[in-house]
Amino acid sequence: MTLDRRSLLLGAGSALFAAPFLAIAQAAAQIAKGDISPALAAAQKETEAAHFDLMKIEGIKMHGNEKVAMLLYPGFTALDLVGPHFFFACMMGAKVDLVTTQDSLAPVASDLQLAIEPTAKLEDIEGPLDIMFVPGGTTGTAKVMADQPSVDWIAKQAETARYITSVCTGSMILGKAGLLNGKRATSHWGAHAVLPDFGAIPVDKRVVVDGNIITGAGVSAGLDFGLSIVAALRGKKYAEALRLQAEYAPEPPVDGGTLATTDPAVADAMNGMFASTREQFRQLAI
Repeated sequence: MTLDRRSLLLGAGSALFAAPFLAIAQAAAQIAKGDISPALAAAQKETEAAHFDLMKIEGIKMHGNEKVAMLLYPGFTALDLVGPHFFFACMMGAKVDLVTTQDSLAPVASDLQLAIEPTAKLEDIEGPLDIMFVPGGTTGTAKVMADQPSVDWIAKQAETARYITSVCTGSMILGKAGLLNGKRATSHWGAHAVLPDFGAIPVDKRVVVDGNIITGAGVSAGLDFGLSIVAALRGKKYAEALRLQAEYAPEPPVDGGTLATTDPAVADAMNGMFASTREQFRQLAI
């Protein structure tokens, strides 16, 4: 087997493993170009057959054409974005744009310096969107809240978006855009108390739905949030399939995860560390 053929097969196989819902047609086209073994050809046919079996399950919508815009700004928290992105991008037919607040398509660094390459700038996105999504962060979040063009873009897209969404302190940005007034919402526990400053009704849940406003709590809650939206758009069984694909069956090795379930000494110290962040957000609500 030549190097090119080996690369072709490895690429097709890894694509199927990472995102089978998206990769079936692409992998089939790639494999058709190569000299592959009968066993791999048979496995590909089995994969395609399984795809059609999924389509027969009641309540599953396998294909769609959703338009998704996920905001990227310097200092965002990567897991806020990457968790939901996995589930959104696995919806067959959906178009997911990573939209930078910057003037170029240069990679945007997260708060912990994980850089993600955007696919579009603010002015490139035309609504109406099915999902407008905003991740959270800390100082980076405060900076984008003070950036009027970004806030204006969010408010404008929200006029026609099917779902207006956020994870973690991304809800602070929605609040700054005037989108949470009178709405039930959640945020990271470190900023939860600031929600009323933006006119929101704080709710202590992983995912909160109020009309077309959907907010997720802190960081890892983005996984629950992403599945909730997939279930709304494609059905619960489709979301169940994606959860299995992600092997999202958490078994945390330590206690905690909320202020109420964490050792009080740890919780109090951590809560105090967010005091300046909360005050930053409050000042921006004025």
